[in-house]
Amino acid sequence: MSVISTALRNFKEPSKEELTQIFFSIPPSATAPPAKDSDSEDVESMEINAVLSLGEGEEDSYAGKLYVMSPYLTFTSLDRKSVRFTVPLSTIRRVERLNARAGIYALSLSTWHGMKIVVQLTSLRPTADLFCALLRDALKIELQRGQMKAVKGFAKTCYSEVLISDTASTANEQEDGSLIENASGDAAEHAYHGGLGLKFKFPGDPKKLREASKVKLWTTYLKNHGRHLTLLRYPQCTRLVQVGLPNRLRGEMWETLSGSIYLRFSNPGYYEKVLEENQGRQNTSTEDIEKDLHRSLPEYAGYQSEDGIGALRRVLQAYCFNHPDLGYCQAMNILAAAILIYMSEEQAFWLLEVLCDRLLPGYFSPSMHGTLLDQRVFESLVQRCLPIIHDHFQSVDVQLSVASLPWFLSLFINSMPMVFAFRIVDCFFCMGPKVLFQVGLAILKINGEKLLKIQDDGGFLNHMRDYFASLGESAHPDSPDPRARAITRFQELLLISFREFSVITDEMIQSERRRYRSEIIHSIETFAKRSAIRNLKTLGRFTKDKAGYIYDALYKAICFIPPPPIALAPPALLDPEGQEERPETRIGLRTFQYFLSEIATWARDEKIVTNGFQQRVDREVAEHEFIDRMFFFWDTSARGSLSFQDLVNGLDGVMFNDLMENIEWFFNLHDKNKDGFLSKDEVLTLSETFLFIFRYEVGDAYLGAVSRFMTNAFEYGDALLPDPPEKSVNADGEPQTPSVPPNQPYLNLATFRMVVLADEVLESFFESDLSASFRLEPMPGMELPVSSSGFLGDIWSQIATDSNKKLFNLFTDEVGKTIGKHQVIHKPSIGRYTNMEEPKPHQSLLGPGLKKSPSTQSLTSSAPKSPPKISTSSSTLSVPGATPSQKSSPSSAISTNNPMGMVNAANAALMERAKFAIDDAKDEDDLDDDDLEGVDHDDHVMDEVDAFLEAHDSGLSEADKEVAKDLLKAEPVK
Repeated sequence: MSVISTALRNFKEPSKEELTQIFFSIPPSATAPPAKDSDSEDVESMEINAVLSLGEGEEDSYAGKLYVMSPYLTFTSLDRKSVRFTVPLSTIRRVERLNARAGIYALSLSTWHGMKIVVQLTSLRPTADLFCALLRDALKIELQRGQMKAVKGFAKTCYSEVLISDTASTANEQEDGSLIENASGDAAEHAYHGGLGLKFKFPGDPKKLREASKVKLWTTYLKNHGRHLTLLRYPQCTRLVQVGLPNRLRGEMWETLSGSIYLRFSNPGYYEKVLEENQGRQNTSTEDIEKDLHRSLPEYAGYQSEDGIGALRRVLQAYCFNHPDLGYCQAMNILAAAILIYMSEEQAFWLLEVLCDRLLPGYFSPSMHGTLLDQRVFESLVQRCLPIIHDHFQSVDVQLSVASLPWFLSLFINSMPMVFAFRIVDCFFCMGPKVLFQVGLAILKINGEKLLKIQDDGGFLNHMRDYFASLGESAHPDSPDPRARAITRFQELLLISFREFSVITDEMIQSERRRYRSEIIHSIETFAKRSAIRNLKTLGRFTKDKAGYIYDALYKAICFIPPPPIALAPPALLDPEGQEERPETRIGLRTFQYFLSEIATWARDEKIVTNGFQQRVDREVAEHEFIDRMFFFWDTSARGSLSFQDLVNGLDGVMFNDLMENIEWFFNLHDKNKDGFLSKDEVLTLSETFLFIFRYEVGDAYLGAVSRFMTNAFEYGDALLPDPPEKSVNADGEPQTPSVPPNQPYLNLATFRMVVLADEVLESFFESDLSASFRLEPMPGMELPVSSSGFLGDIWSQIATDSNKKLFNLFTDEVGKTIGKHQVIHKPSIGRYTNMEEPKPHQSLLGPGLKKSPSTQSLTSSAPKSPPKISTSSSTLSVPGATPSQKSSPSSAISTNNPMGMVNAANAALMERAKFAIDDAKDEDDLDDDDLEGVDHDDHVMDEVDAFLEAHDSGLSEADKEVAKDLLKAEPVK
């Protein structure tokens, strides 16, 4: 059993609009809730130049672009990193045009919690009017959908509302943010969402992590810059994230920065619905989940109880049920376990969706192509940025992926202490996947001198393990400067990551991915082919190479005509134990027709077309009842579809047959009710099959053979019928054989064999031509779709399409017909006879007395219902000796290295995690005050913030800044 996937080959580069949606963390449009009014439709998207200012005037004004992408309003500064926001239109309560200076078009936007945003539209007046009209229409649609009413209830699930509330009480919270247990031992009740940390405490020591100072800074920021759905991301937001998120806000900020909060907002109750609909379902994914549950961060107290294990089980199962084509992948449990410490089950479910679909695409798929691709990209970046280390690894044959693969798969959670790994995860959700590459390069550079001394993979892994265990120690313990001694190795790691490797951008990573995608796809396809052949229960009489040719034809057919996606069966159809069989790829009839056209010569129509401008070979897939019969004949399990094993078994049953076996196979194929006899209708159907196979053969040899077959079959069939009790006579007084019903058993296998052997043409067909018509040959390698790049690439991709090629061929054919140079030559399927002379047939098996049969007299009326059209036109007549214009050549050599080898080699390191003492949750009283004596927490945190401070250009001149300040005091137009 195997799953054959062509998703990698069908990959398409995202369009400009899709890239914009990814940048603003906007979920796909399919997830948007439908409008209650069926007549209302989403408005088109539009962008406009604008200047952003905050109503309080505490931040600088920034020039950039404002987008309306229903149901969201977004903005980004010109440098695309200083300022940006994504605000659902349902959170906007008032839009007013400001009474500003002449020639200035400005709007004031008020959100549901009172925050004022001023945007100055700097485009031409007609463009600004159009933008405002689209914004008005989009707001009306949101009002009709009823989403504006849902904002207030949704806000109650966010802890930031409690944090900034004037009446908020933190008496029931400990210093690390976890809740104080009541007398019964349970945590206090709360309306907002939270993770296991509320009950089992958060990793690390709250005083060393300076939780109180971080909460103060974030409280001030959220009051002035919005929160959850309406958060505005100014430069200070990024700097605060780099310093580290407070435990209580970490879960909410993760879903806000990643965009999963918009999925949770627009799909209320969906998580519970998925669990309810799939309750009790068991499959291979659920089995794998159960195996990994107790290996997911076992050192954390929450996963030593049923509360944590149950939550992790439900989240992973809900994701697998929601994506049956992907299922469960190893290492997904590590991410889900880490997320659940800070987030509720519903929050973790939606964040896992964003992680696997957008932030880490292909990481958690069956082929893990995203992980393999990024490992290749990381190796290329190491070669570019750290060439000495790369050359040393090459010389001693050390695989970089042995250590780096677990880093990327688990976001460093399984490699370093959790308190430090979560800091990297904070930056990952804020700044994107480039953080993984920057941190990885910084780790190698910091340890460069020691890495140049290692000689094998084991030494590499041991050194990395020692380094991660020492991240909390001083980076410069021998320095006389106390400030230098206070810098830890982890702080040094972040500084080098975001300063020295700031050249690693999202655009660079995307470019490298495009560069190596074809190499990774070919490697994965080769491995998948070997796995599929290895998983076959039997090869029959085929060698592995021949089975590989069958796989190639099947894969090509699936690429052109994909089978229906693998879906989960309804729970009612499961076996009594609730167990589902392992998924496998099965093809339908249309895909089988294409597959057979690659194997059998008579299952395709090949035409050599000449029109005076070009000569080409057109191939079309043939359709006939004979192909349909083969499909259902090979479907021995009666499932209406065929697997790779079914195709191997079916071809094995015909390609190695001798004369008698082929005759029996052909007979059984047309014996519909499997009673060992052919009825008259089935004999006529069999003759139609002959005409279909021989439709493009040269001369009349095969047509005459079919005619003689029908004559002999009916003569001999009538002669062997039992004599009736009373024979009737016709008008001439001669005995008359009564008519035979169409469905009555008429011709058995022995009779059919004798009739076939009576004709030389049919005998040679069954002896060698039928088996030879199935040709297993190396197929030329399929080219991957070329990724268009640049303006000219986009234009060429729009021109060089299959439909345009067909239009061009049709045009040249019409011109060729006009000038009299158009000619179509059909290639014969068998090609045995290359002249027009018909071979001499064998003498009839029947004596003269047996030839008087009513069946032979009615052959004209009993002709096949819809015989294939045999062209007699000179322009379409098959010519002698016509051979294919191009011969299949072996595919180019593809690397046979196992792309999953490094995945399997890293699984042990991925699932075994060392225990770090710094991760132990500690109470406030566990730490001596002497350790923190003389330290000003707030000043220390701000010093660390300033360490990440970078200059941000607002893109405005001094005069523009003055105009922006005046707009903050402007009154609305009345």
